[in-house]
Amino acid sequence: MMEHENSETANDMRAIGEEAEEISEIVLELSCNVDDMTAEDIGFAIERLYESGALEVYTIPVGMKKNRPGTLLRAVCTESRKQSLVECLFRHTSTIGIRETATRRYILRRQMETLQTPYGDVRVKSVSGYGVSRQKYEYEDLARIARERGIGLSEVRRLLQEEA
Repeated sequence: MMEHENSETANDMRAIGEEAEEISEIVLELSCNVDDMTAEDIGFAIERLYESGALEVYTIPVGMKKNRPGTLLRAVCTESRKQSLVECLFRHTSTIGIRETATRRYILRRQMETLQTPYGDVRVKSVSGYGVSRQKYEYEDLARIARERGIGLSEVRRLLQEEA
């Protein structure tokens, strides 16, 4: 299994005598539980975590002490962004403690291409590896076209498929 810090270099990685198919990296999961924050406050904290370099941020509803409903907030980051995210979690949440877990993340190779269409430029993300290959239009581009034309996202996808 090959490891690297920057997924953009994955295409240059080689296994013994063949192109590397599998890419993984070690990432950190920073977790905390809160039971005294509003949904707006949690949403604001999530925005700040992404701005501080989080790779992923998500929440899970949990039961807390004294039978209170709470939220598990988890941010995934590289080692180099850990300190920034720890500070961000303490600054923008009511937590008094953060847990850290190192975990391996498996990654598909990513490539972005821009298609010129009658509806404007549309980015397409292609991913591959582990025996999988797929493509997907970028949401922001689909949403822009849908807003401009007053149509739904599925209609935009259909129009783009007809152009392909």
